[in-house]
Amino acid sequence: MPKVSVEIPQELLDDLNKHVGDNKKFVSQSDAIRTAIRKMLDMMDDIDRRHGRLNQ
Repeated sequence: MPKVSVEIPQELLDDLNKHVGDNKKFVSQSDAIRTAIRKMLDMMDDIDRRHGRLNQ
């Protein structure tokens, strides 16, 4: 799997880390970020479909 390096504002990282770890929603920061990207892409596809920009 490719690795990507990004700069994230500290306040976003702090909020993210509240949801990462044992007995929390995500097992790692990478897991949380991948999940967020997938959700955002799904939302963008839905918007594109509604505006006739995606044939599906």
